[in-house]
Amino acid sequence: MAAIPLSVQLYTLRDLTAKDMPNVLTRLAKLGYRYVELAGFGNLQSAKDLRKALDDAGLKVSGAHVGLDLLETRLEQVLADNQILGNKNIIVPWVPPELRKSEDDWKRLAGSVGQVATKAAVSGFEVAYHNHDFEFVEFGGKTALEIILEATTAKVELDVFWVAFAGRDPVAWIEKLSGRLTLLHLKDLAAGPEKRFAPVGTGTLDFAKILAAGARANVRFGIVEQDNTYEMDPMKAVEISLRNLQAMESRK
Repeated sequence: MAAIPLSVQLYTLRDLTAKDMPNVLTRLAKLGYRYVELAGFGNLQSAKDLRKALDDAGLKVSGAHVGLDLLETRLEQVLADNQILGNKNIIVPWVPPELRKSEDDWKRLAGSVGQVATKAAVSGFEVAYHNHDFEFVEFGGKTALEIILEATTAKVELDVFWVAFAGRDPVAWIEKLSGRLTLLHLKDLAAGPEKRFAPVGTGTLDFAKILAAGARANVRFGIVEQDNTYEMDPMKAVEISLRNLQAMESRK
């Protein structure tokens, strides 16, 4: 079974990219990453500037997180920028609490995500929806995530930490979403009552099973992410995750 290509979500390194995106990209490439998932342009001013920095570092884009508000109001510009960046995967990363209070709210969100996905597809782009824990709230036995998927053609970027945080089984959900699941966010759930984020391989999740399930589901990329690295240098955190994932693959 082929290994899932690995990427890293630059939101993890947001404090560093805000100061010097080109340097961050160069350091990630030296660690062994070949792909990055974007969350803005950091301190760079344009997609052209970012494309040059990516090319200089020898990196490619596996996807881009773009707020739903921007996708609703500036979709043409978002797609034009990502065309320059060589990226076809656009991900809705998060929706604010005031937009997801009820089942009707989720249905409205589904309608918006569906419209964006349909428009983007005309230009050859694919839209995916990224989950947190709140997409597993149920309405009549159906999760909010299922409401979105049933009403749209959008794909899924499943975050295994948030699945587990919500009390669900990441492997079961990977299998459940096979066919709609294109991207997999990889971060670990630390032991203890605080349920803190942790580098892959240092917490409680079974990543051997997660990666095997992801490969069976034909996931395109596994993306290392850690929303908060706490007292740890974020560059060190993504290095630990990469090394542990590489070690898991070598033991197959």
